[in-house]
Amino acid sequence: MASCPECHESKLFKDGLRYLSDGSQVQRFLCRNCGFRFTEKKPSKDCLTSYSNGQVCVTWPGAKNLTTAALGKAAGEQTTETLDQQTTKGLRLQYALYLQKEGYGENCRYNDCVRMLLNSGADVGNPESIKELIAKKRWKNGTKMQVCYAYDALTKMLKLSWTMPTYKQEETLPFIPELSEIDALISSARTHRLAAYLQTLKETMADPTEALRLKWTDITGNCITINQPVKNHNPRRITVSSQLIAMLNMLPKESEYIFNRLYRNMQGAFENARKKAAHNLQNPRLLSITLRTFRHFGATMLYHQTRDILLVKKLLGHKKIENTLKYTQLIQFKDSEYDAATATDIDEAKKLIGSGFEYVTDMNGIKLFRKPKRFVG
Repeated sequence: MASCPECHESKLFKDGLRYLSDGSQVQRFLCRNCGFRFTEKKPSKDCLTSYSNGQVCVTWPGAKNLTTAALGKAAGEQTTETLDQQTTKGLRLQYALYLQKEGYGENCRYNDCVRMLLNSGADVGNPESIKELIAKKRWKNGTKMQVCYAYDALTKMLKLSWTMPTYKQEETLPFIPELSEIDALISSARTHRLAAYLQTLKETMADPTEALRLKWTDITGNCITINQPVKNHNPRRITVSSQLIAMLNMLPKESEYIFNRLYRNMQGAFENARKKAAHNLQNPRLLSITLRTFRHFGATMLYHQTRDILLVKKLLGHKKIENTLKYTQLIQFKDSEYDAATATDIDEAKKLIGSGFEYVTDMNGIKLFRKPKRFVG
């Protein structure tokens, strides 16, 4: 009998069927206790069967040494849809092992990029057709650049030669939501795990993948240490609120990792919660918030509070100050988001400035100061 992977409850509703690419179908469930949706797991019959001496063993000929010639030979022997699926799976699997062997990291997105090409019907053995396909796609230049790097690694594995096209990533300012919108998304999370994950992103300003890599041993008191950074970031330690620590301690300790979920699963749960919150609150701006928006929001608010770009750089884990400068943009605050104070002499003004207040204006001989309220606490 299936049970909910979130709360381990066995009382479930059947929530329709999910149809797989091989024509099979699996049952979907809805937990009656926590509302978590999940799919019944079934092992695939036509993909990976075993590992043998580091080689890939699948059910179609030529998979052990994937080259262009081997792919062509396999396609010539059988032309059924099942063989095409097996060929694609075998190629992606060998590519994943190649990336791991070459030290690209377990969370490298190159495999996803190659999957995008294969789903578009690309001929991976023809570099010129790959160039043409990428050029015609309505992807952002940053996406095209990453796909080119992914295919470049694939050509090295298949021992093909090609000249990589040049794409320059567009410089765009991130969308910065209001604090109330961030809190609305967190409160709309349907599971304790997702709510704690979003609160972690808000307070630590970590990359979404960095947050998923957090272990229970990374928590010390009210401090969280990011020891497995991504994108060549620096490790760092951040002080968080007691509220977040309490939320994390409510999660089941079923693994050494705090959240114990894959990125795509957490992202899917977030997108479902975001869509429902946008509908219930009639606020389409929520649909523009992504998991990385929490990092952009936190960095922008921190700079607005401190005006210390080096502090922002340190807490974000950036190695280069140029990567931090885009967070120096200011957002428009409401009056309720400021603490106000007044001073009638120099000593009072000194104390306010030392407490982080900034001078605004004089009115009737009284100096007016303000500072933004803290967004974490």
